[in-house]
Amino acid sequence: MKSLLYILIFFSAPLFSQEKMVTTALKTLPLKADQLITIDNFGTLFYTLGNSFYKIEPEHSYTYSNVQLGPISSANVFNPLKINLFYKNFNTVVVLDNRLSEIYKIDFNTIQPYKNVTHIATGYDTTIWIFNQDAQQLELFDFKTNSVRATSMPVQSNVLDLKSNYNYSWLLTENFLYTYNYFGRTVAKIKNDNFLKIAEDNGNLIIQTKNGLFYLAKNTDQLLPIQLPEMLIKQFLVTNETVYIYADETLHQFQLKIK
Repeated sequence: MKSLLYILIFFSAPLFSQEKMVTTALKTLPLKADQLITIDNFGTLFYTLGNSFYKIEPEHSYTYSNVQLGPISSANVFNPLKINLFYKNFNTVVVLDNRLSEIYKIDFNTIQPYKNVTHIATGYDTTIWIFNQDAQQLELFDFKTNSVRATSMPVQSNVLDLKSNYNYSWLLTENFLYTYNYFGRTVAKIKNDNFLKIAEDNGNLIIQTKNGLFYLAKNTDQLLPIQLPEMLIKQFLVTNETVYIYADETLHQFQLKIK
């Protein structure tokens, strides 16, 4: 009953707030990357370029590449001890340790029943969230036992993005933005108002729309516009109220503050 009430509050309340998020430019860094994956609390940079995945620390750097699987479709570093690389063209996920050594390879073509996976995100323990396109549902998949621990109800529109932490996952579709708990139950549901991509940090979301970036704090129902200089945003992420934006082969860092 509480979950239903939560969904109704999110679905019916005004979505855009009169408050706003102001930003302070901190620094910029030249970067050539195909995908900016994340920057952790220690300043470690993760990105992809070509067929390679890079981890750049202040003192060390690591690289992983799998020529047979080709380009990396997406990567997730929420758990730095179990980094997930998704190769959509081969329906395969590779799990790496913190030194980018391969510890698991999940080939969904060989697992029964067959799963046609389009998006992945990190789960707790030995699980990953996968979107099964054939079933049109989100599944919490245990890659150690090759079993599904939880499933969501099927969705009725195309998936645009998927993010997660240990407790929740966020599935952005053309029609709605869904929030699920680790049992696969819907916790919240928001109408997609021109949402394109999402980023997550400690349960808070940054949402990209055609009109820029918006901040959605956890346990709230209103989007706060983020004031930024005019730029063509290729990718973005947030870490501890710091927004990183990748544009024109430059990594921009901004501090967030509610005003």
